[in-house]
Amino acid sequence: MRSIDVNQVIDEAKFTPFHMNVLFWCMLVIIFDGYDLVIYGVAMKGLVAQWGLSAKEAGFLGSIALFGMMIGAMGLGSLADRYGRKKMIALCLVLFSLFTFLCGFAQNPTQFAFLRFVAGIGIGGAMPNLVAMMAEYSPKRMRSTMVSLMFSGYAIGGMLSAGLGMMIVPTFGWEWMFYLGIIPLLLLPLILKFLPESLGFLMRHGNEAEVRRILPKVAPELRIAAEDQLVREEIVVKKSVVPVGQLFAEKRGVSTLAFWVSFFCCLLMTYALSTWLPKFMEQAGYELKAGLSFLFAMNIGAMIGAIGGGWLADKLNIKAVLVAFLLLGSAAFVCLGYKAPVPVLYVLVTIAGATTIGTQIVLYSYVAIYYPLKIRSTGIGWASGVGRIGAIVGPILGGWLVAMQLPHSTNFMVFAIPAIIATFAVLFIAKGKKEVAVSVEQAKA
Repeated sequence: MRSIDVNQVIDEAKFTPFHMNVLFWCMLVIIFDGYDLVIYGVAMKGLVAQWGLSAKEAGFLGSIALFGMMIGAMGLGSLADRYGRKKMIALCLVLFSLFTFLCGFAQNPTQFAFLRFVAGIGIGGAMPNLVAMMAEYSPKRMRSTMVSLMFSGYAIGGMLSAGLGMMIVPTFGWEWMFYLGIIPLLLLPLILKFLPESLGFLMRHGNEAEVRRILPKVAPELRIAAEDQLVREEIVVKKSVVPVGQLFAEKRGVSTLAFWVSFFCCLLMTYALSTWLPKFMEQAGYELKAGLSFLFAMNIGAMIGAIGGGWLADKLNIKAVLVAFLLLGSAAFVCLGYKAPVPVLYVLVTIAGATTIGTQIVLYSYVAIYYPLKIRSTGIGWASGVGRIGAIVGPILGGWLVAMQLPHSTNFMVFAIPAIIATFAVLFIAKGKKEVAVSVEQAKA
């Protein structure tokens, strides 16, 4: 009789078709999350014209979904540790797909705000569960790469939204951008069939038969005999301890707060730019389509930053990669405020996308690596939830800047400040046990 460590099997596994399957379905859900990231910025001009919104009102309306995302990330992220990640992902998908679709039928700002709020709960809840699922099934040597690769779907969705916006909105109206949100709901049966449940959840609830069925797919060379015993890292939290309190236990307090600050700053920059970049460019003298093309370039940068940042994080020190990205991003923001040839502006916007959305995606990988399995979803959920406060502030701040009609350089200078704050926050993140282990292995290699 053998004792088989499930964690060790996953950590040492080679990339297989099973990993590709998990990556594909998680990435597909993230694509629609990215679509929603940009959809309001694409539709905003039509909404402003139809309902006579001021810049501040438009900014507030853009933040409504983000209130829901904050609640979803904190609540549904933690619930997954109790009820299972697959169920929470399915529930979140139903919420954000159905209510995004219904936004197209809104007759006034109040109806639109309510529908976007509920959709936001689903979007916010899906993200921490998808990150935790992808991190759990990824081999250790390529964990950051796989999580970041999955999150590159975020940028693909953003590009899809910007591209469709240029084609659909002028002809068919803003409503059709939301009608397309029903597509994920139509794919739900396939997602339920092909996406596996968390192995940690299955073992905690005594479903060892399902674990024995899944594990050989993770490592095809593994042969599990009936008498073999499966073991895994202890994932039971003492009942006397509140799970959120575990984020501050074992000297994790400073790092937890540092994660929250960095998430806040990165999501503030991400959502402010995704919502207001077309308007900022319009104020600088560009047409609407040009503004949307800058949005498209920003999401190309996000994909490059996500994949490249994840790869660099696996090869080098993840903290150093994040600091470099954030410093480069702050420099790009400052440069965007000044007149430059159009090709140079596209390069700067691409860099801004790589170092804001891309950095945010690598931060998700860092959180997934830092926290132990028993509180991983909770850690990701709360970092994401606190970060959503920044996402709420971002569009509102952008609306104020537009309303004040400040110089073009000032608008972008304002967004360089959160990048600097996030840089210092990342420096305060201590090494987690998993990160130390990875660093030791890399040193030996």
